[in-house]
Amino acid sequence: MLKLLIVDGQGGGIGRQLVEAIRNAKIPCQITAVGTNTTATAAMLKAGADQAATGENSVVVCCRDADVIAGPVGIAIADSLLGEITPKMALAIGQSRAKKLLLPVNHCNNIIVGVGDLALRTLTGEAVSYLSALTNE
Repeated sequence: MLKLLIVDGQGGGIGRQLVEAIRNAKIPCQITAVGTNTTATAAMLKAGADQAATGENSVVVCCRDADVIAGPVGIAIADSLLGEITPKMALAIGQSRAKKLLLPVNHCNNIIVGVGDLALRTLTGEAVSYLSALTNE
């Protein structure tokens, strides 16, 4: 079964929407949610994550055996999400063997050139399509 790690911070809204969309699509995967704070973690757990944890060390540890890591693009950039992503978190995500499914959310001074400001619903839909294809390989 696919091991999916979803990382989010601030209020956890992007992670929550990812978890809900994946659950609604009935993609067979184990979802581990790691928030940079307890609010983000609680939002993803409430949305249906199988297990959840909070903080820097949890990100580092969970990156070790994930097949896919998903979240806003800022999770791979040190000091992003208003400083909630530590350099250790960004390094662990970047060095993980997992595929990275990063939503190009253009905020917090991280602008992905060539990518318009797409609605979060559109971005999560594309993420779900990608995960669905992965589980059908």
